[in-house]
Amino acid sequence: MSEYLRTATRVFGPLTDYMAPYFPNLKSDLKKAKFKMSTDEYVSGGILLSFLVFAIELPLLSFVFGLLFQNFLFGFLTSITMSFFLLAVLFLSYVNYPKAIIKQRSVNIDKTLPFASLYLATIASAKLPLAKVFEIFSKFGEYGDLSSEFGQIYNEISVFGIDANTAIERAIDRTPSKNLKELLYGILATNKSGGDMSAYLKEKSKTFMSDYKRRLYEFSQQLTVYIEIYLTSIVLGAIFFVILTAILAGISGTGANIIFLQFFLIFLFLPMISSVFILLIKSSTPGMGE
Repeated sequence: MSEYLRTATRVFGPLTDYMAPYFPNLKSDLKKAKFKMSTDEYVSGGILLSFLVFAIELPLLSFVFGLLFQNFLFGFLTSITMSFFLLAVLFLSYVNYPKAIIKQRSVNIDKTLPFASLYLATIASAKLPLAKVFEIFSKFGEYGDLSSEFGQIYNEISVFGIDANTAIERAIDRTPSKNLKELLYGILATNKSGGDMSAYLKEKSKTFMSDYKRRLYEFSQQLTVYIEIYLTSIVLGAIFFVILTAILAGISGTGANIIFLQFFLIFLFLPMISSVFILLIKSSTPGMGE
């Protein structure tokens, strides 16, 4: 990948200077998404990828549309139009990919924060130095991205010799979670004022846990609606369809077609819809991130 980026930057580097004003937040997004590359490298890589995809899809689409329309010129013009459209979609998706990573990291952090803040408060109650609190917490891998954030703070303090307040300020700047920003601002203010860190973290953990309980109650209401929709629309609807089609097959004598429809419904449609419901419920579940 490094060779790919070097080639892309060498070829398309000058072009990125003209494109940079159109993506003013890209540098910050790359930093928050933890992409270890410059803006020029990332944009150059996207341009090279787009050109490679364009070189593959243009002849392929020309062949497909030529066969479809039985007219080479019309098929070629259609393929060019479609290729440029897909090219634009691909490049915009590529540029906005860091935002998707940032959003997912923010969700993962917010899911674990109510429990993590309570654990932080427990560690801080031992009256350990703040750097030591961060070190102990970062080794608790169950909190995923949140452990990584605090681990980076500790590394900046212990490895690079940055003072704790500056390291926290840097973490505030790069974290994608608003709730974590709020927690770190409080830790920073408490540390600067010499306040009781354990007391602050305990109060903050109560706030986060209260918000978690509220979200859990809202989710329980949503889950009730999901279950009712699934049972009435999907399960009962499928049973009714199977019974109805079986009766129609006996009356009309078109058994083969009915069997195919029933097979599609039972073995393809129902599992697919069930999977969608599972993913929907899982994505909206408040709690510990995986």
